[in-house]
Amino acid sequence: MSKTRKVSPADIEKELKAFIRDRFMSGNKNIALDAHDSFLERGLIDSTGVLELVGFIEETYHIKVEDEDLIPDNLDSLDKLEKFISRKLRHVGR
Repeated sequence: MSKTRKVSPADIEKELKAFIRDRFMSGNKNIALDAHDSFLERGLIDSTGVLELVGFIEETYHIKVEDEDLIPDNLDSLDKLEKFISRKLRHVGR
């Protein structure tokens, strides 16, 4: 893929939170979204939403999300997403 971006975990979480709010919460900043909140349990993201999220991740961070990466342990909260993206960026940078 293309060059990877240098980005901090805090930046990743901030960008992801903005995307989730804009795309799945109608931009409503009054709804609390904790870093550990499950997107699935809160009903924020369905299977189509996961595909949108993956597209955002791949385009924004220039990483490939493989089929085996499509599990809740990687994609079901801001915290899990940030860790997943940071891990992928470290591997791409090698």
